[in-house]
Amino acid sequence: MKALKSLSYTIFFENCLNELVHFLSENAYSKVLVLVDSNTEKYCLPILQEHLGAAFQFDVIEVDAGEENKNIDFCIGIWKMMIDFGADRNTLLINLGGGVVTDMGSFAASTFKRGIDFVQIPTTLLSQVDASVGGKTGIDMDHVKNIIGTFSQPKAVFIDPVFLKTLDERQLYSGFAEMIKHGLIYDRGLFNQLKDLKPYEITSEIIYQSIQIKNEVVMADPFEKGIRKILNFGHTIGHALESYSLENDKNPLLHGEAIAIGFICEAYLSFKQNSLPQNELLEISSLLNLMYPKYSFNEKCFPDLLSIMKNDKKNSLNRINFSLLSSIGHCEIDKFCTDDEIFESLNYYLNS
Repeated sequence: MKALKSLSYTIFFENCLNELVHFLSENAYSKVLVLVDSNTEKYCLPILQEHLGAAFQFDVIEVDAGEENKNIDFCIGIWKMMIDFGADRNTLLINLGGGVVTDMGSFAASTFKRGIDFVQIPTTLLSQVDASVGGKTGIDMDHVKNIIGTFSQPKAVFIDPVFLKTLDERQLYSGFAEMIKHGLIYDRGLFNQLKDLKPYEITSEIIYQSIQIKNEVVMADPFEKGIRKILNFGHTIGHALESYSLENDKNPLLHGEAIAIGFICEAYLSFKQNSLPQNELLEISSLLNLMYPKYSFNEKCFPDLLSIMKNDKKNSLNRINFSLLSSIGHCEIDKFCTDDEIFESLNYYLNS
């Protein structure tokens, strides 16, 4: 059995849905609920139902797909459905979906009746390599990403590549960005592998390698007091762009598309502030500009982006906190940049 041990749970990679059956058999839950969105209800729930068969009964809670729905109103809807289904403290919630489902479902479970058990079945590449591992739960508020949330660990994570077959290329590229991040902050060798691949060419072994990096970091720092902050590389500017796009664009940026821009901007800040070699800055920006379509914005929105960044939960003493590269494969935490430097990094992206 191929698996990773995390803080208090196991991440399963082989025969995952059979492992889920075994998990359910070993735990006498009074009720099982499955949270899906409108996409995973159509494409992924039938796969789960086929494996569970008639032996395990469950009720389904469905939410609308999309980051714009990861908010307190939809969370209240989940809690109300839990009550309607008679959920008690011995209920299990299975989160079957991408990052929105795993983030919001985990938050709903961790707060319902002061906490019920939940497991993750991530169905997107993004959620497999990022959102489902690490014990962060969260919802958005006032266009600020994950500003409300808890640290709460799942009972298990089941990562099955079968679900990746339900994704289009854009969704695969979105998850691919988080894998690139793991290479940038931790493992030059992984970065070198990924830069020569397309997302649909990645193997289960490379996915395992990427998750292993995140798991090592999380194990060393469960509550993000130190090294875990390196996982935020690209996300300070990236989250601001994602929130801005969600509010202003008809076809908003996906998470991975936004943080790819964040990687370029924050690599520039790494060059200016943290001794990242210029040739590595060019290597990063050239690769990401080839992989991801250029996002069109201008200096008029810089103050809006900065305002979003100033509400980022990672900030300290009213200063915007960054994790910056010293080289590809190495990242340092608690770096602070001025407003002008941030604007300069945004201009670098626009002109790169």
